[in-house]
Amino acid sequence: MADVTDLDELVVRVLAPNPSPATLDGTNSYLLGVPGSGEVVCVDPGPALPAHRAALERAAEARDAEIVAVVLTHHHRDHSEAATWAEGWGVPLHAADPALIDVPARGLADGAALDFAGCRIEAVATPGHASDHLCLRVGETGAVLTGDHILGRGTTVVAWPDGDMAAYLGSLERLRSIDAPVLYPGHGPAVTRPREVVDGYIAHRGERERQILRALQEGRDSPAGIVELVYADVAAHLHPLAQRSVRAHLAKLVDEGRVREEHGRFQPA
Repeated sequence: MADVTDLDELVVRVLAPNPSPATLDGTNSYLLGVPGSGEVVCVDPGPALPAHRAALERAAEARDAEIVAVVLTHHHRDHSEAATWAEGWGVPLHAADPALIDVPARGLADGAALDFAGCRIEAVATPGHASDHLCLRVGETGAVLTGDHILGRGTTVVAWPDGDMAAYLGSLERLRSIDAPVLYPGHGPAVTRPREVVDGYIAHRGERERQILRALQEGRDSPAGIVELVYADVAAHLHPLAQRSVRAHLAKLVDEGRVREEHGRFQPA
């Protein structure tokens, strides 16, 4: 089947047909389950596209399995819009913060485990990219499904105000401490050198912070002005998203007392 890949014995990736600059090749939905169990769990069903639903159902059928639960890494619509399918499949929907989901869901707290399809899925709270973001560790293999916390290519956006840069950096450190053998992201290919990539993400955010502080020292006192300088090599149509990421950095720096904000303008403290 096109865009369906067996990543290991327990995990199948089904790529949704929603490519864009924000979603890379599209949203990765995952089916988890022990072969022969007759069951799979769907993680991040993705956009509500009929062709994608059909692909997920065919992939389950190819394993002689039924979808028995749906789990969301976070509420962003490219991951959760198709959460409505859980009701159609007659299965429970699990999410960190059900209040952020458009359909009824069961809460999934940090450290909680779901036992379905012959495997254990452990919830790891990783707020930052989104306030309700979870990574999901597969107990039998140690593999971690990272949603948008870590991508297969490039770096993720931490979009203020729901995005929280301080929380995101803390969550990166938490993922680093897990020392997973492989990461399966919400967009892009599998990450086979997790420690190296996580360290790169941490270093990237540190460099962005230094660039923002230099821009402030040069008199750039707004997110838009900072983006013009710091993101000069990024396409202009992506600048509004970059401004939200800069705003998240600024919120962290204000909280740390390193930057002052007055009427939406910023300057070094």
